Amino acid sequence: MATTPSNWSASSSTATVQYEQEQGSRSPEYLSEKNPTISQDIEYLYLDFDTPLPTPWITSPPDAAAGQSPPPDAPNLGKYTSPFLWPKWRKSMMTWISCAVTALAGYSAGEITPASGPLTEEWDISSVVYNLGITIFCIGFALAPMVLAPFSEINGRRPIFVASGVLFVACIVACGGTRLFSGFLVARFFQGVGASTFSTMVGGVISDIYHAEDRNTPMALFAGAALFGTGLAPLISSAIVQHASWRWIYWSHAIVSGVFVVIIFFFFRETRGSVLLSRKAQALNRYYEQLEAAGHVGLLYGEGEKSQEMLRRIRWKVKSDEQRESLVQMISISLYRPFHMLVTEPVVFFFSLWVSFSWAVLYLQFGSIPLVFETNHHFNLEQNGAVFTSMCVGALVITVISIYHEKLFSLFSRQLPHTPEARLYFVCIECILMPIGLFWFGWTSSSSIHWISPTIAIAFATMGIFSVYLAVFNYLADTYHRYASSAIAAQSCCRNLLGGVFPLVTHAMFNNLGFPEASSLLGAIGAVLCVVPWVLVFYGERIRARSRLASELAK
Repeated sequence: MATTPSNWSASSSTATVQYEQEQGSRSPEYLSEKNPTISQDIEYLYLDFDTPLPTPWITSPPDAAAGQSPPPDAPNLGKYTSPFLWPKWRKSMMTWISCAVTALAGYSAGEITPASGPLTEEWDISSVVYNLGITIFCIGFALAPMVLAPFSEINGRRPIFVASGVLFVACIVACGGTRLFSGFLVARFFQGVGASTFSTMVGGVISDIYHAEDRNTPMALFAGAALFGTGLAPLISSAIVQHASWRWIYWSHAIVSGVFVVIIFFFFRETRGSVLLSRKAQALNRYYEQLEAAGHVGLLYGEGEKSQEMLRRIRWKVKSDEQRESLVQMISISLYRPFHMLVTEPVVFFFSLWVSFSWAVLYLQFGSIPLVFETNHHFNLEQNGAVFTSMCVGALVITVISIYHEKLFSLFSRQLPHTPEARLYFVCIECILMPIGLFWFGWTSSSSIHWISPTIAIAFATMGIFSVYLAVFNYLADTYHRYASSAIAAQSCCRNLLGGVFPLVTHAMFNNLGFPEASSLLGAIGAVLCVVPWVLVFYGERIRARSRLASELAK
């Protein structure tokens, strides 16, 4: 009698379950007929997550005379479910793991600053040379994703996360154990390479599991984690240097990061849909081959009695696998296209300029805050680190505000067009917080004004930087769709390279210009760049229409 595996319907699509239920309602005499004609040629069909799976033709009990043996167990296809269909708890778990490692990556950037005193003396170098540790880290952070991204398309997110995590932890340990500045710089570079995955690819993970209309909250958490971790680094590191050896900056960081690498290994699921689909096709094809080896040849594919007249030998293939370039070509495109978009796409250029300057201001604060508060308020190392609490608080406050943006926007969504520019309505106002914070910080930093005033200003500047960071990610993703990864890679590279340069000039700028003047110069540049979202709100549709790469939105 022809039957199907007992656990097949549990792992098949809804359409297949319905088909098997219909088959089960037929008379036993109908199912006990001899095998229909079997097509000898193997057909290769395209598979996607919605494809109804055919029913294997399995004779029960096996006909030993025909060379049949018991069929193999059907594969569990539940682990190849589309990430968009995952339960809410799993999506939340993946989001929180991703945001936690993003915070650890942000922590890496500023953790070296509090140890500048003992290390510049130990290694007999200037503070500017010592700050190369930030610059070298940022170079690795900026360039690595362009090479790693193609590997994630082929092998998936999870292997890259695990491998990068191991490298990340190993380099943190190396930073804490080195006795040479040259070795410290090498370790910092590869620490940046490992950390880059925990920041740049998290946006891809969120895009893998959430539809565009549901991404506001996870993207806000992602951006908040990046800034929170950046502010947390000097806060904790200053206390460690004050009360223990500077090496514990890295060893404590390595312990926490190591724990999260273990969490990633055991709980992080693959999220890239094309990779899961390829694995599903491979699992099905192996099962079909095992069935044929056991003498159960053919699949019922189709509807009605015509399908009973001809069994088909089917193998699955995935369209994205055929359309994918070779690895060398993918790396070449990954290296070339972001910079091509940077010089040919005005949206990418000005957004990259805007977010790069904002990120540079964030990294500049690693040097400017200790300089100002030590000079004007006579803070010690631990007190200087405590000032960075305002950066963490600012990141938390603006994250909560951004999460409620979507609810506020939904109140007016019927009157407003659903375009990428709709993402910019809030940032047009919130981005002003960065220049306000910079002016405020500069002109209240004197010793005659209580230290709480410039500290609050830092929180306002952080909130403005957050709004820019989040808006750039969302707008580029909504505008360029299939080219979004290249557009985001362009701004990410520019952002981290410029962020790595600013710490080298912080002391010279603030000492030569004066604290109020230097901060005001930065505030003025930030104020000019606040024009960018306003231009796109009014002219974004026209600009997108002239772009060859920007996707046209469905009307």
